[in-house]
Amino acid sequence: MDIRGHLDLLLLSVLDDAGPVHGYAVITALRDRSDGAFDLPEGTVYPALQRLERAGLVASHWDETSARRRRVYRLTDDGRRARAAKKQEWRGIVLGVQAVIGPMTAGRPA
Repeated sequence: MDIRGHLDLLLLSVLDDAGPVHGYAVITALRDRSDGAFDLPEGTVYPALQRLERAGLVASHWDETSARRRRVYRLTDDGRRARAAKKQEWRGIVLGVQAVIGPMTAGRPA
């Protein structure tokens, strides 16, 4: 499944729902919440998280409370606003596509 252009919304959504979490937990949440549709490699997720951090949408810190030092990510206020805007944009795309191909019924296009 091609998610180009939509990865930011997925990552921001996971961080908004999960709260502060390390990168591997983000990867696991994406896979679990999508029933395996978004089983993304670290080489996709970590650079995207770093890009979102540079943009001020995500903040991170090193967590050294466990035996292994891990980077923990959280959504910023700007990230919450960006998520809301991207979610609205996505809903517009879905409505437009449905208008062209027909609505989904029981998980399948009609």
